Amino acid sequence: MADEVSLPGRDLRGYLTAYPQAVSFGDEPPGTVFDRYHTPDFVLHTDGLPLDRARLLDHVRPARRRASGIHVEVHDAVTEGDRVAARYTLGAVMRKGGATVVTEIYLFGQLAADGRLRRADQLTRILPTEDPVS
Repeated sequence: MADEVSLPGRDLRGYLTAYPQAVSFGDEPPGTVFDRYHTPDFVLHTDGLPLDRARLLDHVRPARRRASGIHVEVHDAVTEGDRVAARYTLGAVMRKGGATVVTEIYLFGQLAADGRLRRADQLTRILPTEDPVS
């Protein structure tokens, strides 16, 4: 198991910044990274669509091919008992064309006793990006 400091229940900001980088571009297999931070029965409901472990890992593979880098900026993060909430932005630099896609994310989650996430609900929206001046 990961250092307890990086688990969502111990360091929500650390999780929000470390997990996307590790699962997308880390040296370990995505499933190993996923299991470190989430319980086996974890389900993410994103914009109303339920995604279990298998569906989330299926999403990681094409994201690894399309993006060359990511950056997370955490604006708000709160942990209270077994509940977490956060507002953050995730920017993905696309390999083709080098454009950055920025997504604003509102996350509400429930923790397991060991500090891993067991459920999360999130709402997302793509933020407009400024066109570069020619």
